[in-house]
Amino acid sequence: MTETPGTPLTPGRVEAVARAAHAGQTDKAGRPYAEHLQAVAEGVRSRGGDEEQIAAAWLHDAVEDGRLTERWLDEAPLTRRTKDIVLAVTKRTGEPPEAYAARILATPGALLVKEADLAHNADPARLAVLDGATRERLTEKYARMRALLGLV
Repeated sequence: MTETPGTPLTPGRVEAVARAAHAGQTDKAGRPYAEHLQAVAEGVRSRGGDEEQIAAAWLHDAVEDGRLTERWLDEAPLTRRTKDIVLAVTKRTGEPPEAYAARILATPGALLVKEADLAHNADPARLAVLDGATRERLTEKYARMRALLGLV
């Protein structure tokens, strides 16, 4: 990166980094993954989220999907809060949903990002293009996480 150390990435640069990191990746419906990232960022914005939360929304799946490393995140010119939110919403292999939800709830700003993520993931229009078994499994998964997070 060419940013000055200590100067946080601009919102536009965070978006560009996220889009580049997920280039070529598609969601379960075969759509470009960047569409999901944009929808989550817009969802955070529309729910009153601030720039740090919007930046985290753009990056929310980057570490989990192996598109960016935790080292990249640690060294990136982002605020500590943005990094903490990204790490909070990054699922860990074998982690129970209850532990995942507890980490989100314990991290200031993370709940709003996860709420926007769940809202887009559970969008009926997105789910409608999936096969019935997948649609049912994901609907139950998202409903359970919303319950664990107190979003019901």
